[in-house]
Amino acid sequence: MTQQKHIILQAALLAAATLASQATLAQGAFTERTIRMSTGVGKTHPIGLGMTKMAQCAAEKSGGKMKLMSYHDNALGNDTTASQQVRTGSLEMVLTSTAPLVGAIPQLAVFDLPFLFTNEREADQVLDGKVGDSFAPKFATAGLVNLAYWENGFRNVTNSRRAVTKVEDMQGVKLRVMQNKVYLDTFSALGSNPVPMAFSEVYSALETNTVDGQENPIALIDNMKFYEVQKYLSLTRHSYSPVAVLYSKSLFDKLSSAEQATLRECAIVGRDESRRIGRAQENTTINALKSKGLQVNEISSAEMARMRERVKPVVDAQVKVIGEETVHAVMAELSKIRGSAK
Repeated sequence: MTQQKHIILQAALLAAATLASQATLAQGAFTERTIRMSTGVGKTHPIGLGMTKMAQCAAEKSGGKMKLMSYHDNALGNDTTASQQVRTGSLEMVLTSTAPLVGAIPQLAVFDLPFLFTNEREADQVLDGKVGDSFAPKFATAGLVNLAYWENGFRNVTNSRRAVTKVEDMQGVKLRVMQNKVYLDTFSALGSNPVPMAFSEVYSALETNTVDGQENPIALIDNMKFYEVQKYLSLTRHSYSPVAVLYSKSLFDKLSSAEQATLRECAIVGRDESRRIGRAQENTTINALKSKGLQVNEISSAEMARMRERVKPVVDAQVKVIGEETVHAVMAELSKIRGSAK
């Protein structure tokens, strides 16, 4: 072997040894642990598939030491119950819409304002940017760490009485909504009779005609088989539903910096997978719902404008509750996004 080849071989062996040492050190920063993740959706829902992707990512980065176990369909309790368990540290993680969290973090109600976002691009830029990040101290005060914002998507109305093609069609419809004042006030302003109810109770309430309808994103309407107990789906897109990927702060603070970084990185991987699948499938899912018996209708731009006009007092009233600073920050960012899109 020539001296030059010997030098090259020695350098390659040194590099391999260095990489192996770094890998050993990195894996040494991880402890064998099982992390429970609670959600109200099924395994095949885009969020459920995102959780699978997140778990795979964490396992790969930790050398199999971080095991993220998904519990679907409210197996560990509904969003409100599971969120409280995460706040107290008796459960590691929950993926929940932000709406049930407004009791602990009132400023999150800004994302419940009717017709806030016009498309997914706007939602992504607001939630994934500095405005979304600004909520970190508020989550911390509530005993939570938000690893990333995922999505349920734009919400739409189903009911068993009539198709909603104009605002008057909402009159008198007994509609299940989340236990959230913005939703209660929004649907009252639209003329319906909103009924606050835990998500886990909705199917039974629709089946027994305790309520006439409900409002949720397309994937969830399909995932929960609401087409079995509903007749009409009206594409109101009245609200966008962010999902917070929450870790118990008391437990998160006990993790190593490598474990914390891995959870944050893998939450982004899961977020991107969940959004990609959900958005790619929406039209297909709508067609599938039609084939399962739901009568689906769009709403004209003129009627959408009338709905927006009806709910303006709700938005104005909520500014004082949410806080002018928070609302202004979101609206200013939206104005900038819309300006750059022109």
